[in-house]
Amino acid sequence: MTISISIEPPRQADVEALLAAGTVFAHSLYPEENSFLLSTDQLERPGVAVYVARNEDGAACGMAALVPLGSDLAAELKRLFVYDEVRGRGIAGRLLDRIEADAAGRGIRSLALETGPLQHAAMALYRGRGYEQIDLFGQYIGEEFSVCFAKSL
Repeated sequence: MTISISIEPPRQADVEALLAAGTVFAHSLYPEENSFLLSTDQLERPGVAVYVARNEDGAACGMAALVPLGSDLAAELKRLFVYDEVRGRGIAGRLLDRIEADAAGRGIRSLALETGPLQHAAMALYRGRGYEQIDLFGQYIGEEFSVCFAKSL
């Protein structure tokens, strides 16, 4: 499967469909009030970069966002999601590779993220790519359905 990854605006029908599918998936695992998913409006904020993976036909099949944290040296990975039918083909890893390379190129030294304890495949992916579990940070402090990871770039 040929995949291209580029930074794109989130307000596109196929990207918003990915966001909607990611939201349905998250809410199938965790209560909505314990969800920290960014909306299209939030993904349009200055400094946020939305990465979209597209197949050889140009269809969006995965995405993730790089969101600046309080410091120019740190950012957060948000909304990493790949459609079920293309999972296991390395798309999430390719998104991570691109985001990490771009972040490092911008001088970002660490990348943090939050996932949930029921997302075993996601946690295995992050651990396998050098992310280490860290204490809950920011808005996730005290959240029973949050697990946080970070990686130095």
